[in-house]
Amino acid sequence: MPTPRVRLPRSASAGEEIEIRTLIDHPMITAVSSSDPRDMLATFTATMNGQTVFSYDFANGSAANPTFTFYVRAAAPGDFRFVWTHEDGTEYVAEESLSLS
Repeated sequence: MPTPRVRLPRSASAGEEIEIRTLIDHPMITAVSSSDPRDMLATFTATMNGQTVFSYDFANGSAANPTFTFYVRAAAPGDFRFVWTHEDGTEYVAEESLSLS
């Protein structure tokens, strides 16, 4: 089962730009001619307080164990939700919270 990992600060100052890093352990098998069946993630979405702050649609040739680094301005405290969706509809979810100091 793929394991999602997320790194973001637990707190930030109001208006501060924070770095968010994500990683999921996933083989991303795209070759239909290999002996293994296709095994691909379809999308990744990051939301803060229900609003999308980053999204990505995977394509053939995506690397195994995909990672993302992106930045969000911390205007308010919030709850982040990170969702990797497999082509078969399975979702892998990680959740983190950010407080303002």
